[in-house]
Amino acid sequence: MEISAIKQRLSLSEVLKHYSLEPKNSMLKCCWHNDNTASLQVNLEKNFYKCHACGKTGDVIQFIEDYEKISKHEAIKKAEGLMNNEQLSVKNIRGTADNLGQTDFSGERSALFLENTFSYFRKALYCSNPAKQYIEKRNLDNSILEIGYNSGQFHHGERKSEELINNALEVGLLQDKGLINNRTGEKGYSIFANKCIAFPLKNKENEIVSFYFRAIVENKNGKHFYLKNRSGIYPGYPKSDTKKLILTEAIIDCASLLQIKEIRENYSLISCFGTNGLNEEILKAIEDLPELEEIIFCFDHDKAGKEAIEKYAKMFNDHLVMSQGFFSFVELPNKDVNETLQLHDEEIFTKLLEERKFIFSDEENGSGVADHLQPKSVENTGISTKENLLSGNRTQTNDLQNPIDFLQQKELLQNLNRLIEKAGIIGEENSRLLLFLITISYLNKSPLHGIVQGSSGSGKTHIISRIADMMPQEDVLRFTRITESSLYNWGEFDLFQKIIIIEDLDGLKEDALYALREFISNQVLRSSVTIKDKKGNNKSSHKIVKGQFSSLSATTKGELYEDNMNRSFIVAINESEEQTEKIISYQNRRNAGEIDRSVQEKAIGFIQKIVRNLKHYEVINPYATQIQLPNNVKNKRRLNEMFQSIIKQITIIHQYQRRVASDNYLITEIEDIENAVEILFESIILKIDELDGSLRQFFEKLKKAFKEESFTRFDAMEVTGFKKTQLQFYLNDLVRLEYLKQIGFANKGFKYKISYSDNIQKVRKDLKEAFTKQLEELKVNATEHKRTPNGSETNTRILTKSDE
Repeated sequence: MEISAIKQRLSLSEVLKHYSLEPKNSMLKCCWHNDNTASLQVNLEKNFYKCHACGKTGDVIQFIEDYEKISKHEAIKKAEGLMNNEQLSVKNIRGTADNLGQTDFSGERSALFLENTFSYFRKALYCSNPAKQYIEKRNLDNSILEIGYNSGQFHHGERKSEELINNALEVGLLQDKGLINNRTGEKGYSIFANKCIAFPLKNKENEIVSFYFRAIVENKNGKHFYLKNRSGIYPGYPKSDTKKLILTEAIIDCASLLQIKEIRENYSLISCFGTNGLNEEILKAIEDLPELEEIIFCFDHDKAGKEAIEKYAKMFNDHLVMSQGFFSFVELPNKDVNETLQLHDEEIFTKLLEERKFIFSDEENGSGVADHLQPKSVENTGISTKENLLSGNRTQTNDLQNPIDFLQQKELLQNLNRLIEKAGIIGEENSRLLLFLITISYLNKSPLHGIVQGSSGSGKTHIISRIADMMPQEDVLRFTRITESSLYNWGEFDLFQKIIIIEDLDGLKEDALYALREFISNQVLRSSVTIKDKKGNNKSSHKIVKGQFSSLSATTKGELYEDNMNRSFIVAINESEEQTEKIISYQNRRNAGEIDRSVQEKAIGFIQKIVRNLKHYEVINPYATQIQLPNNVKNKRRLNEMFQSIIKQITIIHQYQRRVASDNYLITEIEDIENAVEILFESIILKIDELDGSLRQFFEKLKKAFKEESFTRFDAMEVTGFKKTQLQFYLNDLVRLEYLKQIGFANKGFKYKISYSDNIQKVRKDLKEAFTKQLEELKVNATEHKRTPNGSETNTRILTKSDE
């Protein structure tokens, strides 16, 4: 019987009466602590209790569990007995299990242990931020679904016992590899499927008989894990009156559909264990459905998924006797069910099911599987062929179809840049695109980092906040301030695959900057901390925080954070009059109601879906040795690595247009290098220039206005538009760097004269020409390689690798 049904039919007053407990004025003496005055309040109308002293609270099943000190499974059995007027004791409930010896760990004893373990897994999920963030990222609702988390702690603390260890070894949750704890001398065990979310597999009696585990972090041993001697079905055996059954390829796909109310109420669901995972137990369960009319395949939208549908449809057609003989499949707009759920509203599945295609239908004369099921190339089955199917999806706008359609466009970066402008960043064309590429690197093994530099009020915080708005919000952490020790105190995986936004780098103390610098360089912080043991004694411990994150920061300063800046891309805010006019014009139009705010929100939402649709790839750049940075750049070694990283990011964002090698590597094209040079050009200039971005713009205005003339700070204020404090700060910097000469005395007012007029425009021109020359040579060499025998062999090798 379902737990919800038990709670509806069994009242708390019946349970209290069974235990001879009579509340007075809805109060009882608490059973779980030494209670001199009645502090346990019972609400007999809502079947709820709460102790105002010790905090115990719960429903009828929880009361039985707490009162008799039994497991959840035993409490449910007891509650069912009370409903049937059976005076069951704990001994009656446990009878069968207690009679089973340790050598025969099967049946009810095994189910009871797995039920208790899964109860612990469910509680562990609520205590783990990485696990909660993972299921949120996958759009899974743990308030509807049965999802747990194996934190690796289920056999520690008060729960630890010899019986628990033996049971865990028997089912395979622990593995004996002869480990010894060096500190305590106790025997240690390897934990199976550690740091994985867990889904229960159930038998015909709806008992948990096994688990499926999915890793939430990168695991060298794989992503998917099952207990030994796997049995059971997810989410459970279908009801005997099932008429329409949906088969999915994977458990997370099945869970994605299971949380949609309309599907849950009108269909039964079973998950296969992959394209070759329709096993005997699932087949038998389907064969035992007397009223089954239709099987609907909801497999991945790839070659393997289509071939599996074809194979299983033929098998069912030969062996199953169904009242209608119908088999159908859903053609997904994205790779799989879960990805479709992430990129669309759940209503799309109603539309997809309505538009499902039948196999062996009359119009196809029953002659095998329909032609439209046969595997086709990506080019022939692109999302654009499904316009009528997706016409009701709100993610579409007048010029946007679907994230994958968008990512397949020829001029992807130009169109993406225009979309970013629609999302609210005006001007700053190359800067905003560079910041976007930096930010989406948080899913890669080597994320990137950016620092936006500008004077006070220039809009530097606005641009990084807007870029953050375009990212999946569950992955974004925004900070106004970071204290000296705060980065050391996060959980081990709390900053894994995250985006960190620091609104004001100027407010960070040196220790905080050091921690951030080390985090960026090594992706891990290790600290020795003092903790108290169970006896209250102080002892040393080793704390680790892993940080695979990208970051954006804003600052008004430059050289003060040189060590941090060397590890980051520097982006200077455009403070020109032209850019100011663009921003003011946009602000005025927005305030006048001429700009539709819904267009901006739709653009932000669509960009978020684009980011969610990007997958991580390693990248091979066959041209990496053929293009060089200029010799006069500062920190050339680090900048070269950053330059190559941006090329990789541009290749990754073109992943739907680039060749993929057999070992899952994307191959960079010359076009990606051209785009990287264009986008990164200003950042490279800043690395060459002695002046930071805003100071350079200030100095160029002075050079243009005064040339050989002397000027006062009031003259500079009129020309540049800066107020007293910021103006004096810049003037002092330029005097210190000997770009300006200070004339006169303070009591009479200083005058200034340009003492060093460098030609930054010539530097820009020379750098541009150097890159252009190298790119032209790349293109010529690539053409010659295709024509010459040796070049043909090289080109063929790359093509063969990707074609595999």
